[in-house]
Amino acid sequence: MPEQMRAATYTEFGGPEKVSINSVAIPELKEGEVLIRIKAAGVNPVDYAVREGYLKDFLPTQFPVIPGWDVAGVIEDRGFSARRFAVGEEVYAYARRPVVQYGTFAEYIVIPESYISIRPKSISWEEAAGIPLVGLTAYQSLFDAGNLQQNQTVLILGASGGVGSLGIQLAKAKGACVIGVASSKNHAFMQELGADHTVDYKNNHVGEAVQAIVPEGVDLIFDCASGETLQQSLQALKPSGKLVSILNQGQDLDKSINFTYVFVEPNSSQLDHLRELADAGKLRVHVSQTYTLDETVEAMKQIQTQHTTGKIVIVP
Repeated sequence: MPEQMRAATYTEFGGPEKVSINSVAIPELKEGEVLIRIKAAGVNPVDYAVREGYLKDFLPTQFPVIPGWDVAGVIEDRGFSARRFAVGEEVYAYARRPVVQYGTFAEYIVIPESYISIRPKSISWEEAAGIPLVGLTAYQSLFDAGNLQQNQTVLILGASGGVGSLGIQLAKAKGACVIGVASSKNHAFMQELGADHTVDYKNNHVGEAVQAIVPEGVDLIFDCASGETLQQSLQALKPSGKLVSILNQGQDLDKSINFTYVFVEPNSSQLDHLRELADAGKLRVHVSQTYTLDETVEAMKQIQTQHTTGKIVIVP
């Protein structure tokens, strides 16, 4: 096996200019871990938030850092007791460890076997790499925290983004009614994904627009946007309803609201379910652009614009 690999790294917090491509040692394979040769790595807004140091009080960091948490690839080697998957199997994973250090913007990654699942085979490597973080975030928000049920109504704020677009599809697969909030240029995209109703946050009071659609209110608000959009939407939440956010930690919310903040965790059984939905044609990922490993800085600049429709992916 090779001992060195090419990887994007940074040695201190800061802007995209802190990232460079270097030859680094492949981490040692320990008990219960697998070595994955990376075929594609999804890029997410959290990647720049971590790099800028916004999450340093929340996530322990050890420099130099290889960024990236989404991966699809091939198992190259296995540590002691890692026998659930064979060498050569095609897998995908959400690769966040307790300490931020070894990420997916590289040629290889070593992660616990418990994190991984067989990848969806009916979609491309790039699409598969775009699922784990956003798919698990939407899954854990809608179902673990939100307890969304068939025939309930969910309001998704920021529904055209990476997490929101997966949220629409997961909610529809569950049999829920979905109202998606985004700018009008993304309404056709949300409808293609299955949204029953769409609301433009720019030219409406979101709460009033939603109440015109469902006067009795919604069962769940899934917040992927926060800010004024969230504040406006709260009047459309049923008294018995629930608010789940991946951005707001509850500081500016009325304490009477049934509220949960979600920060996604690895979960291989949920990745199994996401694979089944993808292979059944019920979950699709729009990959808008791919970058080489040498173009990692450009990819991170693009995700930081916060105007990416669908996913961008690095292909080492």
